[in-house]
Amino acid sequence: MKRRTVHLVFGVLSLCCIGVALERGLRLRHTTGLNAEIARIAATPVGKDAAAAPLSAPRELQLAQAVALSKAGAHDAALKGYASLIQAGERDPVAQQALFNLGNMYLRQGMAQDAGALPLFELGKQRLRDLLRAAPQDWDARYNLERALRLAPEDQEAFSAEQQPAHEQRRVRVPGFVAGDLP
Repeated sequence: MKRRTVHLVFGVLSLCCIGVALERGLRLRHTTGLNAEIARIAATPVGKDAAAAPLSAPRELQLAQAVALSKAGAHDAALKGYASLIQAGERDPVAQQALFNLGNMYLRQGMAQDAGALPLFELGKQRLRDLLRAAPQDWDARYNLERALRLAPEDQEAFSAEQQPAHEQRRVRVPGFVAGDLP
């Protein structure tokens, strides 16, 4: 009886280990296929008239296609690819990377233009701020936002202390109290 129980426990543990190994092997095979497809997308030259990856493709491949389009200069198609990855309320790692790349794309476009670059800088800063709201620990986004703020500083006049009344100059009126009631 004791021997049968030991063999049964050993058999169950062996089946569990085989199941975990099989699941890991399938995951590795899937990841290897994705990596090969991403390498193919990165190696294939992309024209400016290329389109974003279809929505039926895995999100990682959509991101790789959008990055390739951005590098090729097809910014409108890359914007569509990034926008399909950034969905409302969804903050998975692929969406965060898409926000980061979209912000950087806007900043690169702004630096390439001589005039009229301010709206692109503002869009880039907003995308990086959106990313930092979702992932405050992202130091690359913090660094890029700081660089963008140095290239296109915020309007500081709205926040200056001279325009705001001093704390001592403010008058607060509370109904029911006479001016001399409080020290």
